Amino acid sequence: MAQAQGWLKRYLKAFCKGFFVAVPVAVTFLDKVACVARVEGASMQPSLNPGGSPSSDVVLLNHWKVRNFEVQRGDIVSLV
Repeated sequence: MAQAQGWLKRYLKAFCKGFFVAVPVAVTFLDKVACVARVEGASMQPSLNPGGSPSSDVVLLNHWKVRNFEVQRGDIVSLV
């Protein structure tokens, strides 16, 4: 029984260390670099969701280019 508690304690300690490192890294990445978004509806046709398909498209929103003002003609820009 003592070995099982020791194993569980080590596992929880390792999990917490990984969690407290991974969450801030992931949040920073999604906020500053890029995130994934789903496009639904007819507002972006024919570029996205062509032909009125019932499924939605998934796009990668690049925050880095917008922060550095590297937006060019023809780029799709998402506003929140």
